[in-house]
Amino acid sequence: RRCFWVFCLTLGRFFIAGRTMSSLVTPSNPNKRRHQDMMKLMMSDYEVLIPDESCMHDFFVKFDGPAETPYENGSWKIHVTLPADYPFKSPSIGFKNRMFHPNVDDISGSVCLDVINQTWSPMFNLVNIFEQFLPHLLRYPNPTDPLNGEAAALLMRDPDAYNLRIRDHVRQYASAKIDLVGREEAEEEAGKGKERDSRAACVDVSGTSPGGVEQLDLVEAAAGAAEDDGNDSDVSEMSDC
Repeated sequence: RRCFWVFCLTLGRFFIAGRTMSSLVTPSNPNKRRHQDMMKLMMSDYEVLIPDESCMHDFFVKFDGPAETPYENGSWKIHVTLPADYPFKSPSIGFKNRMFHPNVDDISGSVCLDVINQTWSPMFNLVNIFEQFLPHLLRYPNPTDPLNGEAAALLMRDPDAYNLRIRDHVRQYASAKIDLVGREEAEEEAGKGKERDSRAACVDVSGTSPGGVEQLDLVEAAAGAAEDDGNDSDVSEMSDC
């Protein structure tokens, strides 16, 4: 009889463990993981803007260029969209103000999809994107698989000229203050048309197209004036390359 109860207890433990493992793959769990990672990111040192709190999977983050690189002293507004099956699929990432880099489209800000997917794992979170992935991308570009052919060719032909071109890009497009909150307040005053467009964009959580995003205004710290619209990216999305 004692052996019978030991068997029942062991069987019960296996049953509980099985239910625990199955709960990890339920449809509600990815939503919980997205929420947890968002909280970690917002509690970090990064400035985060969520234009619509009902679309927590679509947001913007201020990212500073890594130290001891030509991107140092530059600041970028990064558009992030989390796919429906995050964290099993990597986030969609794009630069809103212009970036000169072989693996980033100079006009649209698209980041090569393979750059993140090659090393992405569900063990990573959103903080890792800004502390490891993006700094590594800027420090170690891959000119053999470019989205920006001009940057790739210049890097392979003349690395010193490549670094000078980056610094020039930083001065022109990434030196002004990025005011995430101020930009959002201005959009609210402009009308509700853009808000409807933003809400429509929230329907797409595939992670492949963060569409419906307004252009970035770079607000200068001294004058408080916006940069020209031509300096901004029109689209922010991951791109196959």
